[in-house]
Parts: sequence; C-alpha cells; structure tokens
Amino acid sequence: MAKIITILGIESSCDDTAAAVVQLTSETEVNILSSKIFGQKELHKKFGGVVPEIAARAHTEKLDYVIEDALEEAKLNLNNIDAIAVTAGPGLIGGVMSGVMYAKGLSVGSKKPLIGINHLAGHALTPRLTNQIEFPYLMLLISGGHCQFLLVHGPTKFIRIGASIDDAPGEAFDKVARLISLPQPGGPSIEASAKSGNSKRFNFPRPLIGRDGCNMSFSGLKTSVLRTRDNLIQEQGGLYSIDQSDISASFQEAISEILIKKTTVALEMYLEINPNCPTFSVAGGVASNGLIRDNLKKLTETFGVNFIAPPIELCTDNAAMIAWAGIEYYRLGIRDDMSLGARPRWPLDESAPALIGYGKKGRKA
Repeated sequence: MAKIITILGIESSCDDTAAAVVQLTSETEVNILSSKIFGQKELHKKFGGVVPEIAARAHTEKLDYVIEDALEEAKLNLNNIDAIAVTAGPGLIGGVMSGVMYAKGLSVGSKKPLIGINHLAGHALTPRLTNQIEFPYLMLLISGGHCQFLLVHGPTKFIRIGASIDDAPGEAFDKVARLISLPQPGGPSIEASAKSGNSKRFNFPRPLIGRDGCNMSFSGLKTSVLRTRDNLIQEQGGLYSIDQSDISASFQEAISEILIKKTTVALEMYLEINPNCPTFSVAGGVASNGLIRDNLKKLTETFGVNFIAPPIELCTDNAAMIAWAGIEYYRLGIRDDMSLGARPRWPLDESAPALIGYGKKGRKA
C-alpha cells in the first residue's frame, strides 16, 4: 500500500487567507480533511477593489487562526503533517510574503519540509485533486489576474498555447462592474445582474476572435462598455437598472463567446497530441460563472472530450489546491529551504514568449 501523505496548505496571494489539510491515502483516493477561508470582502468594500496594504495586514492577523482551525477540523496537529505547502507567488507581494514567512516559521518549528507552490499550478492541478485525471490534459485557467490555455503534461510541466495579451477576464469583470456601479467582486455581481438582462441589446466587440491561434484580448471590450455607458448617461440623463442588467448580459455573452471560440482552437491543437481519452478542464475564479461553464461543457461534448469543472469553492482561491500541489511535489521529491522567496510574478511556462512584456517586478505573462 502506498504511504499516506498529509499536507498542510497555506494560501494568501490576494484577499483570502486560507489553510487546508489534504490527505492522499492511495493512488486514487484523496480526502480534503479541512479547508478554511477568512475572506476580506468587507475590509475592501468601500474602496471598490482590493487594497494591497490592507490585505497584507489582514493576512498577518488571520494566518494563526485559519491554520489552527484547519488543523482542528482535520483532527490533526503539526506532528501528523508530512510537509507544509505555501503559495510563493504570483500575487500581491505583501500577502504572498505573509504566507511564505509564516510557513517558514512553521517549518522550522515543526521540523517539517517546506514546499513553495506557484498559485497558478494550484489551479491547474485542481482536476487532479477532484477527479484524479491522467496527464496530459488541456486546462483553461481563467481568473482575476490570468487567462491562459495550458497543456498540462505533469505537476511541473505546463506548456502555454494561448493567453490574454492584456486584461484577464476576471479583471475585466471587476472593471466593468465599477463602470456600471455594481459591487465588487465584479464577477458575481455581473452574473447576478445579467440574469434579468437582454444579452442582445448591446453588440460589444469580440477582439481577436477571427485571428489564428489561442491568444485573447479583453481590454477593448471593457473600453466599449465605457463608451456605451457614457452615451446612455448623455442620452437619458443617467444609468438605470435595466441598463445595468442589459450591459451585464451583453458583456458576459461577449466574454463567453471569446472563450468558446478560442477554446475551439485550443481543443483542435490538443487533440492532435492526445486523441485518446482527452480531458478538458476549466479552473480559476471566472470558472465559477454559470454561463461560461455551461457553454464550455456543451462545446467539449461536440468534440467528444471529457469536461471537468471543479466545485465552485475550488475554483476561487483556496488552500486545498495548494495542499494538493504540495502532495504532487512531495511525491516528486521537491523541497524548498529557508531561501524560498515571495514572487509577485511567476509564469507557469517560462519558456513561452512574454505576451505582455516585462515590468520592474519581472515578466508579467
């Protein structure tokens, strides 16, 4: 029988302080013993978005409690843990540093191995946690800060075949929500507003939809919403609830269509290398959107490809995915030491050409 592996995961890359304990009891049996999240929504509400300094301070205050809660719910203590996995990037640097420094302290104090995890790898490996699927599979990672198609060949081998060249979909959802005075986070607000809206009222652009390849663009779509809003305010003296709903529905439809068109191209590329038992998965916060999930599922059915969308609570930021990635790395013998640093940027496929360029913090994507 394979050795039971139990990992404590810590996640603090944005505005959720999370800890989880995940246990691998056999090659095919995985148990999430606990998954705890302290959200910061109320702290950032009045600012219309996440304030990095406030987020970092809140992580520092809550890490003790969330880790204690996760261990208590799992009915374990640090003596029962094989290793500590922590998000080491990418993300808001203050939050990432809080988690990494805390994990280092736990590692030294408990004499347990430390494993630094790329937050994006956590998302990309989630279908292995939930469904124990085999490599290689095609992943669409869509979140607040990232959007990319990945061929996942192993726990540390990701080949990017397409990505957004500007805004990520989650970023676009947040910005559009602010433009039309909907609360943050923008994704859930726009989805709720769209339910009573007319998705055909506004014909927002679908950038790059006719261009070859899997690259995407969402910046122009956001700008079009801004112009539409300004025109409505000028014509009728204000923006009404029906306008919010129709803009939300039309915008959401445009995002979904872009993703569907580009996923079609990505699936064709993927099937050339893996025609037998192919699997497509979607993960990241935007994967929580019902319309996008449903349309992607319908598309994969036309290709005869297995579709996996993790439960909503495992699409948004969580520590269970970090703990699972820790299990994958632990089995490969990957360990870190006290030189582990926090990285604000950390591409999964560092061999792929940069799409957005470089900044002071390093390569963006």
